Order: sequence, then structure tokens, then C-alpha cells
Amino acid sequence: MKPRQKRIALIAGGLASIALAAVLTLNALDSNIALYVTPTEVLAGKAPQGKAFRIGGLVKEGSVKRQDMTVRFIITDTAKDIPVAYTGILPDLFRDGKGAVVQGRLGGDGVFAATEVLAKHDENYMPPEAQHAVDQARKGNAK
Repeated sequence: MKPRQKRIALIAGGLASIALAAVLTLNALDSNIALYVTPTEVLAGKAPQGKAFRIGGLVKEGSVKRQDMTVRFIITDTAKDIPVAYTGILPDLFRDGKGAVVQGRLGGDGVFAATEVLAKHDENYMPPEAQHAVDQARKGNAK
């Protein structure tokens, strides 16, 4: 092989390696991204189908029901409500009327099967996504 052919082969191999690394990285990122959707958007059919996503808002007062390790509650953006089922231990700060973000998938029965529940940090904190959803819902109700 001539030196020029060796250089071309080396460059082609390097480009192929970079392309493979980019494809693998993008695939890993795509499978780990969970889009944020409000309860109003979920009921409007804008939620991703067959993929995990996040819903945020307030835990509706009086909606928390515990049965063994399964907890059922309702997430609301004050305009629309989504029933949620979660099996596991809830965060200590999870309460009625407080902000929460849940990650999981929407079942065929309309119940959101949560795999993760995130709760507020202190008295004045609400996750930014949940605060935005509540603010948007309040704007919609004021019209």
C-alpha cells in the first residue's frame, strides 16, 4: 500500500469510528429522555405514545389512597386531572396539595403508571415544570 492509500484508509476508519460513536450516543440519549407534559396536554392527546414521559402539577387534596405498597393519587394543573398509580416508597415531602412531578407511562385505562415520584423541597418550592403547568392552567381558566 502506498502512503497516500494508508492515509485515506486511516481517515476513513476515523470517520467511521466517529459516526458510530455519535449514533450510539444519540440512541442512548433518546432512550433516556423523558418529555414533560401537563395534565391538560395529556388529555388533549399530546402525550408521547408508548414512551415514558413526565407529568407535573399539584397533588389533588384528598386524592391520596394507599393500599399496601401501591399509592393512587391525582395530579392536577387546576384545569385537568390525571389519575396516577405508583408502587413503591414515596418521598417524605409528598403531600396533598403540594407540587409533584411523576415519571412513567399512560396506560390504556387512562391511569398513569408512575415509576418515579419527585416532590417539592420546602414550603415555597414547586418544580419549575409543575409551576409552569399550574400558571398556564390558571391563565386558561381566567379567559
